[in-house]
Amino acid sequence: MKLGGIKSVENAHDDSVWAVTWVPATANRPPLLLTGSLDETVRLWRSDDLLLDRTNTGHCLGVASVAAHPLGSLAASSSLDSFVRVFDVDSNATVATLEAPPSEVWQMRFDPKGSILAVAGGGSASVKLWDTSTWELVATLSIPRPEGPKPTDKSGSKKFVLSVAWSPDGKRLACGSMDGTISVFDVPRAKFLHHLEGHFMAVRSLVYSPYDPRVLFTASDDGNIHMYDAEGKALVGTMSGHASWVLCVDVSPDGAAIASGSSDRSVRLWDLSMRASVQTMSNHTDQVWGVAFRPPGGSDARGARLASVSDDKTISLYDYS
Repeated sequence: MKLGGIKSVENAHDDSVWAVTWVPATANRPPLLLTGSLDETVRLWRSDDLLLDRTNTGHCLGVASVAAHPLGSLAASSSLDSFVRVFDVDSNATVATLEAPPSEVWQMRFDPKGSILAVAGGGSASVKLWDTSTWELVATLSIPRPEGPKPTDKSGSKKFVLSVAWSPDGKRLACGSMDGTISVFDVPRAKFLHHLEGHFMAVRSLVYSPYDPRVLFTASDDGNIHMYDAEGKALVGTMSGHASWVLCVDVSPDGAAIASGSSDRSVRLWDLSMRASVQTMSNHTDQVWGVAFRPPGGSDARGARLASVSDDKTISLYDYS
């Protein structure tokens, strides 16, 4: 397995690019790449040549996360302005605007069926679940406070939730916190199940294997990528190699590899059968905030793609084979 550089777009945004995801193909168009930036905009790019399709405005602070509905019709952007904007991908019409208290909107993910949008709740120590048919808040998954010696110390006992991930069957949701804790929830029962231990710094990104709803990959500021059995609460493996914080992780559509981005300015490809880094890409000149494999499907059969985005304002596109 290897990555091959296809194209990089410099100054893709006017400021740091913090978020990236793929919008799945529809009957009428191929997949699109969706990026969000500190410049307060969201941009859509053609998937094979990275030509700019359009620029969406509407936030008054930087965009922290972007998410795409599995049918490719809707997408969402969350911002430091504490708003989530849900929009029609093809018309850019605003479908819904979700408001939260300050610093309670971080990473977002649609569930595999597209019926729920999960939003990492930052300082609320919870994940908010929004119904995508009514755009009403249907559940708040709160992380229980640890049994500590100082229950009155509110700041020390609350989890700041940065990241979210859905299992491929949509029954489990995992979230990563600033203190390195990962929390796993049973979504149908809206019940907290357990914590996964092992990281000791912020977990800014996590993703389930597309084929095994037990396997969870996590990226942390402690410089490590962990592979967990999220049901058995077991740390299965640790992958080390980045020289600094690991800011993002994604798993390939074939489930055989993961890609990661780091504040060491590199993108790495990891072979899961060896649990080792097999390639390092050094396209970026600043920290890499997002990596995203293009999901399979649609009429575009030109093989797998990986995109990465960075504080250097650049988007890089790679072939994965």
